[in-house]
Amino acid sequence: MAFGGGGYTRFPVVCHKSEMNQRASIHRRVLDLFKQDGRIHPGTGMITGVIALSLAILSVLGVLAFHFPAYLTTPELRTFYTVDAMRTLLFAALLASGTIALTNIVFGRQRWLNIAAFVLVCGAVAAGGSQVVVTTSNTGHHPYLGLDWFILDLLASSTVFIIFEKLFPLYPGQPVFRGEWQVDMKHFLFNHLSVGAVLLCINFFVHRLFSWAAYEPLQQAIQSLPYLAELFVAVLVADLVQYAAHRAYHEVPFLWRIHAVHHSTRTLDWLAGSRLHIVELLITRVAVLGVLFALGFSKPVLDAYIIIVGFQAVLIHSNVKLPWGWLRYIIVTPDFHHWHHSSDTEAIDRNYAAHLSFIDYLFGTAVRGTGKRLPENYGILDNDMPGTFLAQQAYPFRKK
Repeated sequence: MAFGGGGYTRFPVVCHKSEMNQRASIHRRVLDLFKQDGRIHPGTGMITGVIALSLAILSVLGVLAFHFPAYLTTPELRTFYTVDAMRTLLFAALLASGTIALTNIVFGRQRWLNIAAFVLVCGAVAAGGSQVVVTTSNTGHHPYLGLDWFILDLLASSTVFIIFEKLFPLYPGQPVFRGEWQVDMKHFLFNHLSVGAVLLCINFFVHRLFSWAAYEPLQQAIQSLPYLAELFVAVLVADLVQYAAHRAYHEVPFLWRIHAVHHSTRTLDWLAGSRLHIVELLITRVAVLGVLFALGFSKPVLDAYIIIVGFQAVLIHSNVKLPWGWLRYIIVTPDFHHWHHSSDTEAIDRNYAAHLSFIDYLFGTAVRGTGKRLPENYGILDNDMPGTFLAQQAYPFRKK
């Protein structure tokens, strides 16, 4: 199977030996780096250089978030962390990035890349680094970007899942920077930065559309359940709603054009689940959270559900193979959901569940292939999805 639509475009490995690259500016070469995909070979300094540059970029964004917390951080997320914890994390990122970059520069390993990382680290430190004075008085109701949500989720997801994808790969040899990773990263960035507007829309529609369905005796009965029982019921109800919505996306032609954006990726990993049309994100969240709101699940249970759905959404798209055993018939696993993304004939319109795989078995929509261990093809059959973020958002509304 060819990942990324037909082979790899290798990252540059020994760039300082090329006369053309010697004349190119560091700025140009760094920008060109973000257009590359494929394997990064160990022992060249490129892996550590990419890590240094990534941490440096996130550090600069972190300093910006410290300077403008009211406009660049998520109020709902700020309650889960302390400023001191974020200072420690930012200091560690600056120290790691600076140390890696300086070491590579001294030993002549990918100097152009590590100089860029070191310059960004110096700029972040000059702007205050981890010692920026945080002003918390400006907490009025105004638009904000979820920059802290983007930084924290990217750090946690990439660190955990890249390690797992390398240790326990479903498809061995699949590179971290597989084909189309750039457009999926733009989806990831947009989904996180737009969290303020998304939450505002979701809260508005949930209360407008589902308040009438609230039935206090039923809500009290649900909240009287033991915590774990209430959490299981919440996950089950949410997945039944999501199953119905997901099936509608596949069976209603216009809804399919919206959902096709998500299915258009031809290589699955931890980042692939981020490719999602904004309309689908809003419809699904409103439907699921609206039902949970109407049934009156307690806040601790809803908080736990949000954590579960966030983690599992990344897990089931990841390139991870674990010995799930009998659990695969109860919960949705990566190999189960990979079949949902397959364009193989037997996989079309199957495996709709997002959390509990037994729902598909109950409704007769489960598939794990016919004698094949893994799918052979991914993506959409039409294969007419444009390759840029904005064009993908416009795709459902363009004339065929």
